[in-house]
Amino acid sequence: MSGSLVAAAPLAALAGLVSFASPCVLPLVPGYLSYVTGMTGADLAEQRRGRLLAGVLLFVAGFSAVFVSYGAVFGGLGRWLLEYQDTITRVLGVITIVFGLAFMGFVPGLQRTVKSGRLPAAGLAGAPLLGVLFGLGWTPCIGPTLGAVQGLAITEASAGRGALLSLAYCAGLGLPFVATAIAYRRALGAFGAVKRHYPLVMRIGGGMLVLIGVLLVSGLWGDLTIELRSWISGFEPVM
Repeated sequence: MSGSLVAAAPLAALAGLVSFASPCVLPLVPGYLSYVTGMTGADLAEQRRGRLLAGVLLFVAGFSAVFVSYGAVFGGLGRWLLEYQDTITRVLGVITIVFGLAFMGFVPGLQRTVKSGRLPAAGLAGAPLLGVLFGLGWTPCIGPTLGAVQGLAITEASAGRGALLSLAYCAGLGLPFVATAIAYRRALGAFGAVKRHYPLVMRIGGGMLVLIGVLLVSGLWGDLTIELRSWISGFEPVM
């Protein structure tokens, strides 16, 4: 947990949560749940939690495998670019700022998704495959946030750290799916509240990415991680 990982991991998890709450994902959640379980909306409402939870976990495992692989690749790439780390960090900061603006809708060209021509069969057997397709295709709103997380993975300069950072993102994105499976009816009510505040969600998410980008460009990101590392190293347990 040395280096910038202690600061980057919580931000990656928060980016995953913002991705889940985005208008490109949240309205589709009931459809995803229906598809990965092979159940109708009425069946889902009847709280058949065992099958619902199994389908969601398989779906989350599918896209997590893709995203963690991305993190390992980008983190490993950063290891070979340590000599140019300062310049790369600042360039990635600019890219992250662009991603933030795209998340808020100011760069429409980046709000695209790649879709597979074929979908796996509905049900538990197809759930992990749908998760993989979800990870490969992303969605218009996931692209900017996940791209920013992979930019941070490069700055970690380690395949393991990059994978762990992506795992934090997957936790932020996947745990709300799991929570929805556990409490489906209550979750639908919460979704309605979030939908009514979509502009605020997009501004907060985009603003967070822009802030990270500014920290990277200005060099304050390194200062922040140094401060956190010194704070953690000075911590002593009570017992």
